Amino acid sequence: MLTQEELEKLSREQLIELLLIDSKNLVAMDGVWFQSVEREQGMDSAMHHDEEIWKRYTRSEAKRIKKFLSLGEHPGLEGLARALNYRMVDRANPSEVGYRDGRLIYKILVCRVQEARTRKNMPLHPCKSAAVYEYGGFAEEIDDRIKCRCVSCYPDVTDASCSCAWEFWID
Repeated sequence: MLTQEELEKLSREQLIELLLIDSKNLVAMDGVWFQSVEREQGMDSAMHHDEEIWKRYTRSEAKRIKKFLSLGEHPGLEGLARALNYRMVDRANPSEVGYRDGRLIYKILVCRVQEARTRKNMPLHPCKSAAVYEYGGFAEEIDDRIKCRCVSCYPDVTDASCSCAWEFWID
């Protein structure tokens, strides 16, 4: 195990590189387990387990990030925008955050998962059903007033400029 003392000896550049490596490794691990279930039990079973994992993982990740950023109980869309930048999975993918008509729009510009599946001549991952839990649960954990809607995500792609897009608002 890499001890805290050993981590403290690393340069800033090495720590940043390690953080990015860990983010990419998490995305790779997520894909490897998914493909294993997909091969052995089919896409429906893999998607069921993917949804169940994201229902739980995203909330624990959000709680840790919220605490790390000291966001408080209701940090609103601004707090969510900050928190999204700290997500491990999304750190591995180029993304952008913007606002339209008072709503937060979050886009994954390039998805490593879909790129890997394309390279392997595999069908694209139908991630929308799991990602609804991923992004909706994350937002709700950051601020329970926030609502989430999928704008574009495979298999329901409506925005070809990105891999997926999500809209967040408070009523």
